[in-house]
Amino acid sequence: MTDIAKSIKAINPNAEFSVNAEDYNQITWLNGTTPISKSDILAKQTELQTAYDNNKYQRDREIAYPSIQDQLDMQYWDKVNSTTTWQTAIAKVKSDNPKG
Repeated sequence: MTDIAKSIKAINPNAEFSVNAEDYNQITWLNGTTPISKSDILAKQTELQTAYDNNKYQRDREIAYPSIQDQLDMQYWDKVNSTTTWQTAIAKVKSDNPKG
């Protein structure tokens, strides 16, 4: 779950506050920051978590792709040898990690 502080900052990037123990009842609003309701914070948490969950395939692909150095090497040798090694490698990552 997305933490309270991240959710508050997503609603109001200039908010100044402290949160104790991830407890909605222990948020202290500082320096005149207008308090944000618990329901608004919860709604933002849900929104941020949904966005995070929906992009899992991107995180999975990021670690599955060959390094940039390896990709450039594949592209060079594909051009020299008229092969499709790079395209095949990228297509495999995408098929192994489909969009949600």
